[in-house]
Amino acid sequence: MTTARTDEEDIQALAKGGRTNVFGFVLRLAARIPFLFIAGRLYGPEALGRFAYAILIVEFAAQLGSLGLRRGLAELLSKDDRPHAHIIADCLLAAMVASALGAAFLIALPQFMFPNSGINGFDRFLPLAIFAIVVTDISLSALAYKFDILSTVRARAVVEPWTISIAAGVFYFYSARDGLILAYIASLAAALVFALWPLWRSYGLPRGWRPSPTRSFGIARRNLPLAAADAAEWGSRRLDLAILGLFAAPAVVGIYYVAQQVASLPQKLKTSFDPILGPVITRNLQTQNYAEIAKQVGQVGFWIIAAQAGIALALGIPGEAVMGLVGPQFVGGAMALAFLLAAEVTAATAVVSESALVYMARHRNLLISLGMLMVQALVSVGLIILVDDLPIKPEHVGLYQAAAVACGLTISLGIGSLIKSRLLSHLLGQNIRVWRWPLLIAVAAAALLGFIIVSVPARFEWVELTIGIPAILGLYGWIVWRWGFGPEDRVLFRKKRD
Repeated sequence: MTTARTDEEDIQALAKGGRTNVFGFVLRLAARIPFLFIAGRLYGPEALGRFAYAILIVEFAAQLGSLGLRRGLAELLSKDDRPHAHIIADCLLAAMVASALGAAFLIALPQFMFPNSGINGFDRFLPLAIFAIVVTDISLSALAYKFDILSTVRARAVVEPWTISIAAGVFYFYSARDGLILAYIASLAAALVFALWPLWRSYGLPRGWRPSPTRSFGIARRNLPLAAADAAEWGSRRLDLAILGLFAAPAVVGIYYVAQQVASLPQKLKTSFDPILGPVITRNLQTQNYAEIAKQVGQVGFWIIAAQAGIALALGIPGEAVMGLVGPQFVGGAMALAFLLAAEVTAATAVVSESALVYMARHRNLLISLGMLMVQALVSVGLIILVDDLPIKPEHVGLYQAAAVACGLTISLGIGSLIKSRLLSHLLGQNIRVWRWPLLIAVAAAALLGFIIVSVPARFEWVELTIGIPAILGLYGWIVWRWGFGPEDRVLFRKKRD
């Protein structure tokens, strides 16, 4: 009886997190559009490309510096009997040491961040942002362990994107070259403040805690497979940009970055579930309640795929109009945007499966992730080479190369999803039901409506944005709600009554 009650509370916690994440997505979308508009219209594709590559390297170093604690912290808090504030302090210390190594390397060799441009001003010290990224991620994961998702929404969906949007406009008048990077630093600092404040209020200060190199080293060593898996998963979303930068001009990289930013919006829906799924899965692993884990992974996986498929249709079908909001020179990135949005849908199964695999088979999960990176690199480079043999105008080659790396990402993530879901199903001895037939019906109906709407003349492009996007989402959502959602799915849209 107790187990049933606890399982129901798990579903309620996951549903609450889902509601908050959808709300956070809307806020993040509202804040990201002004930044992309300012960056595209004021700074242009070339400056945007330089900025994109620099933060690509910095955020990769931060991903390694976090030591996988964004997801691994939940397991440490659930298994260790010491005060939680002490465990968090140990994790922060271990991550700070790792971050210092990465920051020192990049400060000494800034060419890794700016391979195609000179080093000026404070460019060399951009890696100091690694500390802010890592501390913010670990703090928000600690809060999510207590099912406090609102703090993540506040820091990531309100403070950070609105700060970078406003700061990008202000710093443009100071430096058109460095304004984007300065705005980025300002946004990280603001998010850090809004992560540390609720962390202190929730856990308090680690009174009586003493630094221990042995404990910190133990945390780092234990989390290395998870850190590598996180880096591989994160890298799969950035390897495309890195590969494109080797073949295409900075302006094309800037256009691709805008498409990547639009497509990454639905990605936040699934990554935000990681810290919520973590505590739920670890508790059921302790009781070996594998059937419940399969049910929860399937439940959350369906929620994520249902939301992402609708968003992908709404943003991908009128892709030219969406990219045109940033500037007329960005319209050519619509094909890359379509592939990137499809990639987010195909990756959802892998991400929710990985939420359990990182605890049950972390080494095999890591090997699969690394293998998929190799597949992505080979397929992307192969498609880029194929583009050179196509009969297309020289000025369009870069845009086709951008679509090629996005297609390579979609293929590799689809293969990874299939392998990881099969592995988890084998380990649990349970079928994991993520896809449902009504989703396909909803996709077909919404796609048909979308293509009718985008067939309007180009001078009525505003119709695609103001009428098309809501209409596509509305029809898709109605079909999924009517025939795809069962009673347990609909708890996502209602609060628990006491």
